[in-house]
Amino acid sequence: MRAVGFDVNGGPEVLRPVRLPVPEPGPGQILIRVAYAGVNHGEMQQRLGDFGAPDGIQVPGLEVSGEVAALGPDVTGLACGDPVAAYLPDGGGYAEYAVAPAAFAYPLDGISLRDGGGAALALTTAYGVLAGAARLTPGDTVLIHAAAGGVGSAAAQIARALGAAAVHGTVSSAAKADYAKRFGYDAVHLRDGFAAHISDVDIVLDPIGGPVRQTSLAVLAPFGRLAVYGEAARRPDLTLPVLTFRRHNRTLAGYDITDLATRAPTLVRSHALSALSLLASGAIRLDISTELPLSAAAEAHETLQAGLNVGKTLLRVT
Repeated sequence: MRAVGFDVNGGPEVLRPVRLPVPEPGPGQILIRVAYAGVNHGEMQQRLGDFGAPDGIQVPGLEVSGEVAALGPDVTGLACGDPVAAYLPDGGGYAEYAVAPAAFAYPLDGISLRDGGGAALALTTAYGVLAGAARLTPGDTVLIHAAAGGVGSAAAQIARALGAAAVHGTVSSAAKADYAKRFGYDAVHLRDGFAAHISDVDIVLDPIGGPVRQTSLAVLAPFGRLAVYGEAARRPDLTLPVLTFRRHNRTLAGYDITDLATRAPTLVRSHALSALSLLASGAIRLDISTELPLSAAAEAHETLQAGLNVGKTLLRVT
């Protein structure tokens, strides 16, 4: 089968076309004939070596859509030919065929394969960080960093659907601010100096890290929650005194889908199905801003690493 992979860590240029055997699904797994693969920060981190050096050819790709091509032992509730969106904890999505845990393969009832290609990770993360880590309740005010990204643009809409009273965002440029406003934000601010424009919010979603994370603590309302779910700034981890959280009535929470998939897979599935239900009903939409052929995976990574992406980027596989 055709795939895109890498065998050394490095920049986007290490991604190259490869030919690999079609994988076989094991117990509890399915084989998917991939139509679309989403492009995500986690794949960039994998390529850069944040998770270690590759052992042979490594194929990135954490979310796909396509049709079920084969079922492994003990899989029920799915049939060959079913359209699905799937989260791939072990990667492998930048390929014509990919193996996924059946627990993380979701029927695309009324959702196109194209939309499904960017849903299984991005929408699940957006829903999970809001409902799980941040414990959003109706009437909360929310601040979303990286407001124009695939997760951020979805999170703004999901927050509204879950009853948020106000949703604010931050972005890195004026062009991204213009783009983000289409997703229902009350206001979108430039990230530099954002604390001068907003305060006393109940929830902050932060995939950036570094100084942005530190400053975000200061804009929390009493009993406000800072929910951390990424390290896009690639800065050293913060060292935070615990006592200040008590003194200022603040909470720090984390979201990591890889850990959750291992320790609470039913919760990942619940979050995914809830988010997909919102997508199918029209309550939220997934903005696919860029669609490229699989062979252009390196180009997609170049844009992502430069911080120039908005919305969701897909690789068209078949």
